[in-house]
Amino acid sequence: MNASSETNPGPELASWRDTATRRAIIDFVAAVTEGPSPVPLPDRVAVFDNDGTLWTEKPMPTQLHYIVRTWAATAKADPSLADTQPYRAAVTGDLSWLAGAVDKHYAGDDADLRVMIGALVGATDQMTVEAYEASVSAFLSEASHPTLRRPYRDAVYQPMLELLQYLEAHGFTCYIVSGGDRDFMRPITVDYYGIPAERVVGSALGLEYDAEANEVRHRASFDFMNDGPEKPVRIWTRIGRRPILAVGNSNGDVPMLRYALGSPLGLSLLIHHDDDAREDTAYDRGAEDALAAAPKEGFTLVSVKDDWSSVFRNPVVGGAGEA
Repeated sequence: MNASSETNPGPELASWRDTATRRAIIDFVAAVTEGPSPVPLPDRVAVFDNDGTLWTEKPMPTQLHYIVRTWAATAKADPSLADTQPYRAAVTGDLSWLAGAVDKHYAGDDADLRVMIGALVGATDQMTVEAYEASVSAFLSEASHPTLRRPYRDAVYQPMLELLQYLEAHGFTCYIVSGGDRDFMRPITVDYYGIPAERVVGSALGLEYDAEANEVRHRASFDFMNDGPEKPVRIWTRIGRRPILAVGNSNGDVPMLRYALGSPLGLSLLIHHDDDAREDTAYDRGAEDALAAAPKEGFTLVSVKDDWSSVFRNPVVGGAGEA
């Protein structure tokens, strides 16, 4: 794992309480590595959702915070946009429409999400991939989580960092498989999680090669949304192996979690955000179907409240994420 020293969690799974969930993880890894039929190293593949799984996604996903800033700047340059969504939400600071669009997506209605995507691809049209990467990196270097009041790199879940390192210490190759934009995540995944850019599988904006400038640029189009049933497809096309461990937190992760359980030793973890004291926001919205399906499907629930002794990396004493 190519993690920096700041991601080193110390003792194995130190922020996981000694619960049935922690024991299920340890027993799974023991079966994979020490059992009568150990899984070959190339097949020890683990996939993790990002928003709400590796870092916080409330009150809005981090990428949406970045996009809102971009839309506000666009509307400032062209005031005629200020009365139309999603620019109106960005200009007024009333993000309820944006939150509603995300909730409607999880409920199967993508009408407002398509409006958001249209504005997104327009904002990046003809931008080189390097320029987009630099813009994202600049945003994440100075932006803070809007309610936790901490840098985004410290809105990462410490128990999940420990799980990533624990798995890689036992021969696993870990991938991020997210509905978020692949190229938004890539600039920070080594620093935040120790996962290199080539192991990031996400949604994708349209790209094209500009032969005259010898550049890869964004187009005003959307390639695919890596969510729901698209996740197993993208896992296979990018990795070429069925994962034996999957971790997610929302309805859109159910196919990925189910896919991992198709392996003889498969384990799927579903993060349940049930701790509003330490995480600032407890919620089931967007995960109702996943939570209801968990007992039947065999997903192992991870309770933020009961299974994690601490929540965030570098917790502020007396602040959110403290035990």
